[in-house]
Order: sequence, then C-alpha cells, then structure tokens
Amino acid sequence: MIEGLLIGLSAAFSIQNLLMVVAGCLIGTFIGMLPGLGPMSIIAIMIPVAITIGDPSAAIILLAGVYYGAIFGGSTSSILLNAPGVAGTVASSFDGYPMARKGQAGKALTIAAIASFAGGSIGALLLMVFAPMLSTVALLFHSAEYFALMVVGLSAIAAFAGTGNVAKAVLMTLVGLIMATVGEGALFNMPRFTMGLMDLQSGLSFITLAMAMFALPEALFLVLNPARSAQGSSGKIENLRISREEGRKIAPVIGRQSVQGFFIGVLPGAGATIASFLGYAVERNIASKEEQEEFGKGSIKGLAAPETANNAACTGSFVPLLTLGIPGSGTTAILLGALIALNVTPGPRLMIDNPQIFWAVIISMYIGNLVLLILNLPLIPYIAKVLAIPRNYLIPFILFFTLMGSYIGQNNATELLILVGMGIGATVLKFADYPLAPLLIGFILGGMLEDNFARSMQLYDGIGFIFNRPMTLGLLVIAVLLVVIPSYRARRAKARKEGVAEGD
Repeated sequence: MIEGLLIGLSAAFSIQNLLMVVAGCLIGTFIGMLPGLGPMSIIAIMIPVAITIGDPSAAIILLAGVYYGAIFGGSTSSILLNAPGVAGTVASSFDGYPMARKGQAGKALTIAAIASFAGGSIGALLLMVFAPMLSTVALLFHSAEYFALMVVGLSAIAAFAGTGNVAKAVLMTLVGLIMATVGEGALFNMPRFTMGLMDLQSGLSFITLAMAMFALPEALFLVLNPARSAQGSSGKIENLRISREEGRKIAPVIGRQSVQGFFIGVLPGAGATIASFLGYAVERNIASKEEQEEFGKGSIKGLAAPETANNAACTGSFVPLLTLGIPGSGTTAILLGALIALNVTPGPRLMIDNPQIFWAVIISMYIGNLVLLILNLPLIPYIAKVLAIPRNYLIPFILFFTLMGSYIGQNNATELLILVGMGIGATVLKFADYPLAPLLIGFILGGMLEDNFARSMQLYDGIGFIFNRPMTLGLLVIAVLLVVIPSYRARRAKARKEGVAEGD
C-alpha cells in the first residue's frame, strides 16, 4: 500500500495531472450549477477529449474531477433557485433554499462548500485505507440486499413528513412509486401506462420531474404571491461566515455523514442520491425536538448532512468501479466505458497491474476537493448575488433554465408539455400542504426497487428470499425502525404535553 501511495503521489503531482484536476473541477462545478446539465451528459461528451490525452491516468483524473465537481457545484442551483438538476443535490434544497429565502444565501453556500469538502476529503482518505477490503464486502450484496437497501431509502419519508403529515408523505411516496412504473417493466420488455405515447416508452425523466416538483412551482409562487416576489430584492449579501457555535453544531454531522455516505457509496447501485436522503433522515431523527422543528425551514444541520453524504458517497462509488469493475451509478457506468476505451481493465488486478492509475485517481480526489474549496469559497459573494436580482427578472430566468433543463434531458418537446402539466399539479399540491420531496424519493428509488425485487423473486422462487437472507432481513428491520421511531417519539411527546396540561 505504501509503495502504491508513493507511485500515486508522483503521478498525481505531475504538472499535467494537476492541470487535469483543476480543469475537471472547473468544468464540473460550472455544469453542476446549471439545472438540467448533470455529470452524465458532460462526461459522455468529454470521453473523446479524454481519449486524445493519451495518458490513461490524466484522462480518468479529468473525468473524475468533472464528476465530483458537478456534485460539489450542484448545490448552488438547489440553494439559490430551488432547481436541483442532479439527483444527489435534491435533499440540499430542503433547507438550503429556505435559508436563501431568509437572506442567508451566503451562509448556506459556505456551509455547502465546507460540508462538501469535508465529505469528499474524508471519503478519499477512507478510500485509500478501505478500498481493497471493501471490494469483498460489496460482493456480498445481491439483488435481495439491494431491494432491502431501496426500502431503507424509502423509509426516509419519515424525515420529510411534518407534524401530522405522515399520511400525506406516504401517499406522495406511493404516487412517486406509481410514476416510476411508467415505461418498460423490469420483468417484461413491454411498455406500461404509456397511454399509447411513444415518448413515454422510456419512462418519465428525472430532470423533468425534479424541475416540475421544485423549480416550476417556485416560479409560479413568485408570480401568484407579489409580496414574496418583493423579498430578497436588496443588493446586499450578508452572513457569509458561519459562527463558532454553528461550526460546533455541524462538525459532528459532517463526521457522521462522511463515514455513512462513503459506505453507502461503496455499494453498487446506491450512490449519492440515497446517501443524501438517508443522511438527511438520520440527522433529523437523532436531532432534539427543537432542532427537528427547524428541519425544512432552514436548518444548518439539514443542509450539512446531505451535502456531506453525497460527496462522500461520490468518492465511495469509485470502490466498486476500480476494484470490481462494477458501475454503481449511471455516471460511473460512463466512467467504466471510458476506462475500457483507454485500454484499462478495472477489477481486482487494477491495483497490481496499473497501480499508478489506481492510486493517482484516489490522491487526485483529495487534491480536487481542496481545489474546489479554494475555487468556490472566494466566489460565494458573487454567486449569492443571484438573489439580488429583482424577482420580476429572476422569474423568467428560473423558467428558462427549467424548460431548457427538461428539454436537454431528453431532446424531446413532449417533455415540455409533461413539465408544465406536472408543474401545475405540483403547485396545487404545494398549496394543499402536501410534501413534494417524498414523491421524488419514490420516483428515484422506484425503478431500482422494482428491478431488484423482480430479480430476487426470480432467483429465489418467491418472496421467501426476505427470510432466507439474514442481511436482507436486517436491512428491512432497519427500515421499519426508521419509520417507527420518529412516530413513537412524536406520540410520546404528545402524551407528555397532555400529561402536563392535565397536571395544570
């Protein structure tokens, strides 16, 4: 390992590779900030460019920099415009955007930058130490375990349900799961629920749904509520720094979610999205009653948790890619294609046959996170000035990026009609006080849940796989606890209040 580290250090600190890190981080951050342009599309476009570089180490370092740069920068549009274009940054908007609405956009971006840096850096250190060992753990997970892991992800709805809104959150999750079934099924390659429309055969687009659930209702709210449109028109961006007390509050959150997010990222098929949702859910569930009330309204813990978890998971996703040759997400699948195009075979022998590539990529991740922090922190006052734009001008800006992001995702004009229809529906649901986050969670996890459940049913001839595989049963028990414990705590708090009222 020490010999590999020395080889990696000499490779990572070459002038060419350092330039690749900076270039990848800049491109990724810029792409991440634009709603609708995720890392998958830009990495796919850049593969021909990477191949012309010649050196496989430099090419993979460039593409990896784009990947974690996009996750790092993706929080900007989520916080400032409530328009998450990358699935891994959806949870960042739940508390980041309310902070921006309160005039704390600078502070929110600072917390996001620090949490992202810490998550990515700790993830890189864990990757160095645990990569060989964790590759064997990842092999223990089969379809049954992935199904259970998706159920654990769905149990995060308890964190997004406000007081008395658990039934609404469950209902919205079911709607999301139903929407995930549109298109070709996991068992049969036959279109379902497409209403005869060819454009729906491949299913609904995540980008379209994310824009319809968050960005479009926000623009409509600004139009329908002139008083709200007038807010934030001041050109002054204040509170860029976090206080010592706030730093102490988020430090344990960052520590916990760096580790949790990394280990979730190690599992192929999990990735940054599940890590961010689970990170948010866990921190809300373990928070005190007073702090729980702040979640969804501008909690610094609620912002730090998903930002740390998604960056740590992004780093962790390189474990199955490099050590097993198994892509953990769509983005790492494209990176796998890039490795093969560069005549590099990822797998257990990569550390032995090409140690300079393996270790240079890992060390470049730490350098990249440092570069991202140096690039982003000085730019925060200027990025935050997006909120200084008068709302009358910002509304067309939000609508433009919403429509552009949806169209670019599929290159299909039908997506725009779906976007408008869903956006109007989401606005009505928002007025009726239905939480929209559970719907998006159900949609994102629904496809993976169905695929893995179908495979498990085929492999084990029925539902008996739940009881035949201890790890599957254990994960399902954890999922039940994640739903039951918050409900139990709420009931106990209600009983205490009633007891105090009777005592008076």
